[in-house]
Amino acid sequence: MSGTDLTGWQEPAETLAGQLRDYNEWVREEILPRARDDFRLPPAMYADALRNWGVDASPEELIRLATQGYMDIRNEMMALAPIIAKQKGYASGDYRDVIRELKAEGQIDGDKLLDRYHEILEEIEKIVVAERLVTLPERPAGIRIGTAAETAAQPAAHLDLPRLIGNTGEYPQFVIPQLKKLDDGSWEQTDDTYEAGAWTLTAHEARPGHELQFSSMIETGVSSARAIFAFNSANVEGWGLYAEAIAKPYLPLEAQLISLQFRLMRAARMFLDPMLNLGRISPEEAKSLMIEDIVVEEGWAQNEIERYTYRIPGQATAYYYGYLNMQGLRTQAELALRENFDQQAFHDFVLAQGLLPPEILKRAVLEEFVPSQM
Repeated sequence: MSGTDLTGWQEPAETLAGQLRDYNEWVREEILPRARDDFRLPPAMYADALRNWGVDASPEELIRLATQGYMDIRNEMMALAPIIAKQKGYASGDYRDVIRELKAEGQIDGDKLLDRYHEILEEIEKIVVAERLVTLPERPAGIRIGTAAETAAQPAAHLDLPRLIGNTGEYPQFVIPQLKKLDDGSWEQTDDTYEAGAWTLTAHEARPGHELQFSSMIETGVSSARAIFAFNSANVEGWGLYAEAIAKPYLPLEAQLISLQFRLMRAARMFLDPMLNLGRISPEEAKSLMIEDIVVEEGWAQNEIERYTYRIPGQATAYYYGYLNMQGLRTQAELALRENFDQQAFHDFVLAQGLLPPEILKRAVLEEFVPSQM
């Protein structure tokens, strides 16, 4: 083993290599002949996967709701994009072309990335306070650049979650993927690191999204039962997408367009995932839709296809499903309270519940929050 002074490794290494060869041969002879030749799960298993992610609707219902939402969101984008194009002097007002222009002109260099995200978070926090969207903690939110290893393992912006049980003061951190500096001195470009997209990413992952969501649980406490059994993608990601929505009206117009683009992607997830698993669309067709109509990069689209087909089938539907539940619940609370509805009180109450499945959260809001506000 060159470069080290380690000795005696040859025999254990050969033993390990032999075991791996034997295991590989066993997989080929015993497992592969019994494996499915199609990524699709049996219908009962796919429906069970949805429930495990917190999605109680059937695949058919998901497709119906998501395709309707997709068209509504796209129509909003078609109306907003020409306004941005006129302001910026773009040749085309088609939302696809406008998004491509915003990505090309707004990339943030790697050495400026952390400072810019801190600035955007500060602006969003001012909006949250001024518009009384939700109560913020006194301490600042944590944002950092991921290590090279973290970026390789998770190349998208995400939240580094602390433990909920036995926490001794650890808080969540918004992690931004590390950018590489290219040979010509420029920085690589991604869907996570351009100006117009940074606003919605910050609202989703930091505040008023996931960082606030998990900080609230750490500071007020969450029962072991909720931390262990109630944690699912619908209640976690539903809040993240809802947080984007309540911040969106106050963002710059170009950031509003990208916020809608991200929401379009979440709606697409909720129909593409079940359609792929029902055999109603091919992976190639789904990938083409994402690249051409939603305007995401090829790498992102490929990751999505892998996610739906074999990595975590069903999980991606939870974002838009949880969001729809939150929007519906807010509407019911507003109807019940009318002029007594206070969005800050509503959002504080929701966060104080910790992690609850949509139906149980609905009962808490209608049976506890609404009567307390009358």
